[in-house]
Amino acid sequence: MSSDLAWIHAAITAARPQAVGALLRYFRDLDTAEEAFQDACLRALNNWPKNGPPRDPAAWLIMVGRNAALDGVRKRSRQTELPPEEALSDLDDVEERVVGRLDEADYRDDVLRLLFICCHPDLPATQQIALALRIVSGLSVKQIARAFLVSEAAMEQRITRAKSRVAAGDAAFETPGPVERAERLAQVAAMLYLVFNEGYSAGDNPARAELCGEAIRLTRLLLRLYQTEPEIMGLLALMLIQHARTPARLDAEGQIVLLEDQDRGLWDRKSIAEGLALIDKAMRHRRPGAYQVQAAIAALHARAETPADTDWAQIDRLYATLERLTPSPVVTLNRAVAVSKVAGAEAALAMVEPLAERLSGYFHFHGLVGALNLELGRTAAARVAFDRAIGLAGTAAEAAHIRQHLDRLMRDHSAPIETKAG
Repeated sequence: MSSDLAWIHAAITAARPQAVGALLRYFRDLDTAEEAFQDACLRALNNWPKNGPPRDPAAWLIMVGRNAALDGVRKRSRQTELPPEEALSDLDDVEERVVGRLDEADYRDDVLRLLFICCHPDLPATQQIALALRIVSGLSVKQIARAFLVSEAAMEQRITRAKSRVAAGDAAFETPGPVERAERLAQVAAMLYLVFNEGYSAGDNPARAELCGEAIRLTRLLLRLYQTEPEIMGLLALMLIQHARTPARLDAEGQIVLLEDQDRGLWDRKSIAEGLALIDKAMRHRRPGAYQVQAAIAALHARAETPADTDWAQIDRLYATLERLTPSPVVTLNRAVAVSKVAGAEAALAMVEPLAERLSGYFHFHGLVGALNLELGRTAAARVAFDRAIGLAGTAAEAAHIRQHLDRLMRDHSAPIETKAG
């Protein structure tokens, strides 16, 4: 990419959420807002290399995109066309007025509205993520399809269905009040964490792994707009600390490396330091929330120089807090890992066994049950659990990890295996 195209691409990418959000407020239609933004981008590619970057790329794109969209209406009405390209080259005075209007409108809410519409409650999680990646991030349908291992046609259909559902719904375009703003922020945060987890669980799919970086970028944007929200600080801290471990999560053959076996020298210490500073700042607000607690747990792992240094008792207490804030069988399952370190495998197994019905289709439940039974020497129960886990594996790396346990069982227990749990 040439230097001209590189800075233009970076400027457009950074401005996209604000510009599309403002255009959505003007036109109250996702397709119109997106088309207007694309028209503005084409004009930017023609104009900016000759005239240099505008003072405020978002304001420039909003103004030109809105004019282009209105011009479409005028043409259909046989009215005045948009001014020629030459007339758009000197935008200083106009741009200044647009920047002023943006400040008055407080386009924080434009971005929040745009993200909020993408996590419309009528949309399943897969459509929420696809819509956010297409509309807010500007990823192509091809890129999104590659990340989710589906055809372009299937992904195009998924995004079209999501847009239709949003258009048919009662999208809130008015500026939200304090209570509604807080509710929207919570829903947007949940959607962004969904995007992050889609990338984090990608295994050996590099296209999907890139979603982590996109989720972090959008969460940074949200935090810049809402700088005093401790839960957004906690969410960004959680993402940064988890993502920092990515270089150590798979070995050279693409096999999963458990946290306690990872080479901590491969962790991204710069990201960890940023995450630790963010969670410390968030906790000073004394408004605890689920993302802050999860980030605090990740921070304890990150601060431990070796696995033996991990403060499992404190992690257990934090998971107990998380259970109170957001009761969930998955939270209890995660707490059981800490309990196994503090009180032993027997105590942990007693904690997870009541979850069997609710987590029967969850890969990590059967993986943990298998590992705990293996630790207790209950090889038959371990084998059953590992077999179920393989059937539920979401990635090749997950399946390979469980097969390693089964290979170990075959190697260490070649004699007849017990027929029931001990």
